[in-house]
Amino acid sequence: MVYTLAASTLTVAAPLGCDGSSAEGAEPTAAGVSTPSDVLVTGEDEEMLVLEVTPANKVVVRLPRVEVGQGITTAVAMMIAEELDARLADVEIPLAEARSKGNQYTGGSSSVRSLYGPARELAATARAKLLTAAARRWHLSVGLLRTRDTMVVAPDGRTATFGSLTESAARIHHPALRAEPKPASRHRVIGQPTNRIDARDIVTGAAKYAGDLSVAGAKPTVVARPPTLGGKVVSVDDRAARALPGVHAVVRIAGGVAVVADSFHHAFKARDALRIRWAPGPLAALSDAAIRSRLRAAVPPLGTPLLGTRQVTGEFEFAFVSHAPMEVLTAVADVRAGHAEIWFSSQTPTDARDTIASLVGLPASKVRVHVMRGGGSFGRRLNYDAAIEAAQISKAAHCPVKLMWTRNDDIRHGRMRPASHHRIRASHAGGRVVAFTHMMASVNESYGKGGPAAQGGATGRVTTAVSGARTSAVPGARTSAAGPLPSDDGLYNFGRVSGDSGGVELAMPLGAWRSVDSGTMRTAEEIVVDEVAASLGEDPVAFRRTTLRSKAVKAVLDKVATAGDWGRTMPAGRAQGVAVHEEYDSCVACLVEIDATDPKNPRVTKVVMAADVGTAVNPRGLEAQLMGTAVDGISTVLRAGLHIDRGAVREGSFADFHYARQRDAPLHFEAHIMPSRRDPGGAGELGVPAAAGAVANAYARATGTRPRRFPLTF
Repeated sequence: MVYTLAASTLTVAAPLGCDGSSAEGAEPTAAGVSTPSDVLVTGEDEEMLVLEVTPANKVVVRLPRVEVGQGITTAVAMMIAEELDARLADVEIPLAEARSKGNQYTGGSSSVRSLYGPARELAATARAKLLTAAARRWHLSVGLLRTRDTMVVAPDGRTATFGSLTESAARIHHPALRAEPKPASRHRVIGQPTNRIDARDIVTGAAKYAGDLSVAGAKPTVVARPPTLGGKVVSVDDRAARALPGVHAVVRIAGGVAVVADSFHHAFKARDALRIRWAPGPLAALSDAAIRSRLRAAVPPLGTPLLGTRQVTGEFEFAFVSHAPMEVLTAVADVRAGHAEIWFSSQTPTDARDTIASLVGLPASKVRVHVMRGGGSFGRRLNYDAAIEAAQISKAAHCPVKLMWTRNDDIRHGRMRPASHHRIRASHAGGRVVAFTHMMASVNESYGKGGPAAQGGATGRVTTAVSGARTSAVPGARTSAAGPLPSDDGLYNFGRVSGDSGGVELAMPLGAWRSVDSGTMRTAEEIVVDEVAASLGEDPVAFRRTTLRSKAVKAVLDKVATAGDWGRTMPAGRAQGVAVHEEYDSCVACLVEIDATDPKNPRVTKVVMAADVGTAVNPRGLEAQLMGTAVDGISTVLRAGLHIDRGAVREGSFADFHYARQRDAPLHFEAHIMPSRRDPGGAGELGVPAAAGAVANAYARATGTRPRRFPLTF
């Protein structure tokens, strides 16, 4: 169902995740049935994807998702340009503000999947109305007209821009032709490698992030935070700080003590002048060793193996990992007596608005959230810690504020991927795997009665893939109310597959990290798959070929094996590794080569990836996503993790949080996109487990070791 909104210009809307027949103001036909082209909506567009053709010949789509570098604005612009036959340069994709209802969630590799149908239907409807308007103006049959370059073209060469037709097209409720998206065979934009529509703005500094905003009266603000997670202010002497020039206010909040000043220079100097006595946080007696011990104890038992089988087993540990987006968290807030405005980058703006409204004592309808582009996220902007703090500080200081979390703030007090422990057993007999069990435990976020406000943000309990909360990472694991069930389904033909999970409740800020549970669970499983192959005396690629169920997964595996020259002779200390993953209606394989001649300083030298994501709207964007997941896999397997020392995060910047730098990047990278005409699957998180598993397997083959704790050089 596509609706026409009451407006002076052509404005159409398609529902997102809701029943279109219930839209306000739907105008039925004589038969009492609404059709896609005869509906007039006079109400709000809260649950809609909205397209407007402006008199300036621009096609504007207000996107209810956030752009955090993943390229969703470019992908949607390509969908619109395809169906409208518009120039890509004429399509603008501003980010929609937080709405009162509807789906504005950005995550789960779902954006392209959820927008692909509505966006194309929307543009196809707009095109039908524009063609009809031109046919009426020229008194021609609509079948004689064509569209190209954001205009309608007549057989005699006459042209009319979409902008010149928009007012008349807005009055058309029954187009003279059926509005249908093009078949894939007619695509000329979708599927073509395309540069980002915002690339020039990003590299020239024209792109605006929250930190670039100049909101009238907004004062730069920073926060002094406790040395331990969840620490509390006992007392503060702010006299020296208040006496410094440029200081506007000093405000105590749940997360520490905020300083509001005329510049960030003044704010930092005043923050450092504060004399604060802190009470230690609830984890002050806890360090890595104790957390690892608790996790091991929380893993459910594997149970008794099948009689007559041999076992391959492994236990794996994964450290906490920071999201560390390149743009630090920044939020601008202006909270007044009767209303509030917040500017920040958010993957969950409606939830943020509702939470902020409750905390500052305003109705949600009086809180306006402007969604800004973000400089990276990887799941970090699902939470809105900085926005909550900014709103509370603005209310207390009686002025607008621009709050910036430093890199140190976010690494030491921000969200992190939870640490986890995995215990896996593969049972084989007669040359094949007949049972596969994966038990795991992860740290869960729990503050008891203190609530999430103790950490200045919303909690986001991380559930395990085995529990069924996400696509099962354990190949074929299923659950019921009574617990895990054995399964004969899954990625591999491994007989009876089962899994279960435990947890360790700790008062610490956790969050969904790119690929969430699969990033650890599937990494561990792909290591075990390699070890099973070795136990059976088989080549890792050949073994996977004979046990994988899906033809699509076999195809991506074959692609990387061929393109990466799998099995070639390599010098001592160097080796290849391979892994696969299937999720989000997509699949991927990764082959890496590693130089581990110095086992303490390994270097991935080559990465070859192949992905089947259905229709790849923008193959160049997909290649960038895969490249990013390769770097994530390299980082989290080899170097990047967080230590907990007596309740405090040890790392505080990129100087000691060792995410991959240019010197750690592969010397050669290539991505192969498998051709497909089915609807798109997800891609943003897809490559992480395969990349991480391939790096771990390459390291194992190069060193003759069995890696069990990650990152390896932690």
